[in-house]
Amino acid sequence: MPFGPAGALALAGAMAVVLCGCGLGPGPAPSAVKLLVTREFGARTLRVVAAPRVVGQETVMRLLMRNASVQTRYSGGFVQSIDGVSGGREGGEPVDWFYYVNGVEAPKGASATTVNPGDHIWWDLHDWSESEDVPAVVGSFPEPFLNGVQGKRLPVLIECEAVGGYACRTIDARLRALDVPAAIAAPNATPASDTLRVLVGTWQTVSHDPVATALAQGPRGSGVYARFAPGGGSLALLGQDGATVRTLYGDSGLVAATRREEEAPVWVVTGTDQAGVDTAAASFDGESLQGHFAVAVGGGSQGPIPLPAGGGFAR
Repeated sequence: MPFGPAGALALAGAMAVVLCGCGLGPGPAPSAVKLLVTREFGARTLRVVAAPRVVGQETVMRLLMRNASVQTRYSGGFVQSIDGVSGGREGGEPVDWFYYVNGVEAPKGASATTVNPGDHIWWDLHDWSESEDVPAVVGSFPEPFLNGVQGKRLPVLIECEAVGGYACRTIDARLRALDVPAAIAAPNATPASDTLRVLVGTWQTVSHDPVATALAQGPRGSGVYARFAPGGGSLALLGQDGATVRTLYGDSGLVAATRREEEAPVWVVTGTDQAGVDTAAASFDGESLQGHFAVAVGGGSQGPIPLPAGGGFAR
């Protein structure tokens, strides 16, 4: 669970640190850290800090406080506002601050989470009426492939419906260009929970995976604001309220990530058909994914999901 609207769950266990919002004390400061602050599922960027000020062994909360104006509540354990932008209610719906480290929603409070070298820390203010839990996002690419989760780099496995096909080769090439070695295999019905997996194939095939199947339940099941029709013939793109804004048909694809409990994230590069999978694989890069929770492609266009207000969908 995030340290957002349900954030009090981590408060008791982290109280000794939370009360002062402190760093962890003396020690080498983590290097190559990045800080991003956005709202509306990344649709609006509020602050980008490529080289934030870091002092000693740092916590996520203290790092944020060093580099932005922050107001907290619940004895300092819950971020209420960043640079004057506050959580609460907008349009009658609840909005709050959530944070992600290397594209993974943190399981505990920011004052109890250590910053590790290379971490990409992303705070986003968004509507959680449809889902309190968005367990993983793609917008911190090339994380978590480079630096892993909670300071541990994970083995990477690309599971391909068409091993040797364009999509599989493209994903492998993009990762190897980042010096991220990956094994390639056919889809596995019993995946390892400590391996960072990339599922590559049509939705008809990918939907059989025990983790990816949650995407069929929409944001409440997976945190992904898109839903394939049964059989995978079309892809519904949802707005922040969970309602369908646009539907894509043939040659359409999706790049998204989700996570089951404390297991490693699972990335999904899928589509309505093989052409859609290939189009999605072509978007597996930093330029296409940066700052987006997930990305859909179709009809010659590309856009983030959930769709922003107004339903814009264009490259």
